[in-house]
Amino acid sequence: MAQEYGLGRGLASLIPQKNKTSENGPDFSLNGNIIDESRDENGSGLGNDLNEISIEKIQANPYQPRTNFDQEKLAELAKSIKNHGIIQPLIVSRQGDGFELIAGERRFQAAKLAGLEKVPVVIRQIDDKQKLEMAIIENVQRHNLNPIEEARAYKRLMDDFQMNQEEVAERMGKNRSSVANKLRLLQLPVEAQKALVEGRITEGHAKALLAVDSQEKQLMLLGMILKNNLTVRQSESKSQEITVKTHNRKMKVDPETKNLENRLADFFGTKVKIKSAGASGGKILIEYYSDEELDGILEKVL
Repeated sequence: MAQEYGLGRGLASLIPQKNKTSENGPDFSLNGNIIDESRDENGSGLGNDLNEISIEKIQANPYQPRTNFDQEKLAELAKSIKNHGIIQPLIVSRQGDGFELIAGERRFQAAKLAGLEKVPVVIRQIDDKQKLEMAIIENVQRHNLNPIEEARAYKRLMDDFQMNQEEVAERMGKNRSSVANKLRLLQLPVEAQKALVEGRITEGHAKALLAVDSQEKQLMLLGMILKNNLTVRQSESKSQEITVKTHNRKMKVDPETKNLENRLADFFGTKVKIKSAGASGGKILIEYYSDEELDGILEKVL
């Protein structure tokens, strides 16, 4: 049977706490607003502290940061729900004639698998930013998100709602360096991100990969980690070896080649690297950082 965890501090604050019973029935306070939660979707009293609504009227949270669900554990939860019902209510907001899920995605999916027609809910009226925050808080506190999902969730807060790292950290109850380290994972090659999501490497391995200065070398190190089942410490050692070798190769550039690089850089107005392959030739790499720079380079070449 899937384990159920108690509410964390952030999520617990989303569910209204019961006040003293008024003459008209139980009232609940939501951030200072008193509402009656003892009504069903049609306004009929249920005689308890929750609403109960048709599962068909609930749509998924578009801000749900979690994309990977363990289907076996989901089936176990569905079986438990069949036997015992939903112990912890879903949190929803009104959306037109229906409702939109805020928190409880896994219970919602399992309830559908279990064939439930109605589910217990608490209704909150919140904006899109709060929906994303609450979905992240629930998943982070329950350790449901993999590192890449968590990083993408933080980035979405920053991109969609113009928040900086400090603000994201404050809202999530974390320190800024923790948020920054998560966001750095999105700089990894797609293959490395996938390996992290699938659990084939850890965040420690990912940190070792990020210490390498190019995606080509990161992919090479990733291959070594997966092929040889390297530990984090071994991966860090390999990362340092690659960095030192790269530095040594840079130091061995002969003066004539360096001089040519400088002359080409002056001509094109950007960084130029010459990679010699000995008697068989080599490559000239011209870097550019905008479409305008590329147009300027092409005008000089064509």
